[in-house]
Amino acid sequence: MKIATTTGDFKRFCKDDSEKVRELYNAGFRYIDLSMYNFTPDCGYMGDGWKAETKKIKDLAGGLGMKFVQAHSQGGNPLNADEVGFIVAATLRSVDICAELGIKNTVVHPGFAPNISKEEWFERNKKFFEKILPYAEDKGVNILCENSTKANMREMYFINSGKDMREFIEYVNHPNFHGCWDTGHANCEGPQYDDIMDIGEHLYAIHYNDNCGQMDQHLAPYLGTMNHDEVMHALIDVGFKGYFTLECDSSLRSYHGWFGRRQYDKDTRLSEPQLFMQRHMEKMMYETAEYILKSYNLYED
Repeated sequence: MKIATTTGDFKRFCKDDSEKVRELYNAGFRYIDLSMYNFTPDCGYMGDGWKAETKKIKDLAGGLGMKFVQAHSQGGNPLNADEVGFIVAATLRSVDICAELGIKNTVVHPGFAPNISKEEWFERNKKFFEKILPYAEDKGVNILCENSTKANMREMYFINSGKDMREFIEYVNHPNFHGCWDTGHANCEGPQYDDIMDIGEHLYAIHYNDNCGQMDQHLAPYLGTMNHDEVMHALIDVGFKGYFTLECDSSLRSYHGWFGRRQYDKDTRLSEPQLFMQRHMEKMMYETAEYILKSYNLYED
């Protein structure tokens, strides 16, 4: 397997994707997962100049001997009527960008809602994906749903297991619709060998990250409790042929957000991680992924 990671690793430190690509290169990565999770209506990718923006990072990566291999499209909740319009528009634009960069697989989160049955969840999310899939098929891009965890979504999301993911993929029933398995989300649910096997041939991508089993933390491998041997055996046995894509972009934590640190009002000089810390973390993540793959004779340059 070839090692990839997300441009989201440097989201707090870099002003644009070009800077992020250079940082990933310096850390040893040659394969890139492009994060398009936080588009805004006025960002460069959503404007008329999106092709120029895309060509800029394509040329940069190519000049460095790097390749875009995976993506994550717009975040948000497509079951929320106030959000769905922009989510659809941003997701379609992300498909355009994937096509320009030669990316075959992009992750798109299903939506969620309180007091909803599994049947209604399946029906409403299918309608959302049907707004995207014909366009993605025309562009030669696969749309991948992703497992979550009750630690994040409580009873509002219904593909927390491999069995449910496969059931939803087959319910949507489109040749360009498959799955991405997030190992950190799964670690909050329990053992994951059987889940990965249940997805079977629909496993097109992974997000490899760790946590302590109680909340989704997006930690680097070995900073949590995940059983790496279990996951690697499952990936081998299921015949996974994709990239070993890290998604450990919260290993260094700000005091902002869901799982941030407490603030001390009298002094904030140590409140934020610094760029030099992320650079060291990034190199460690690459070396750790290399160790994991070499231990199973799976590492590819």
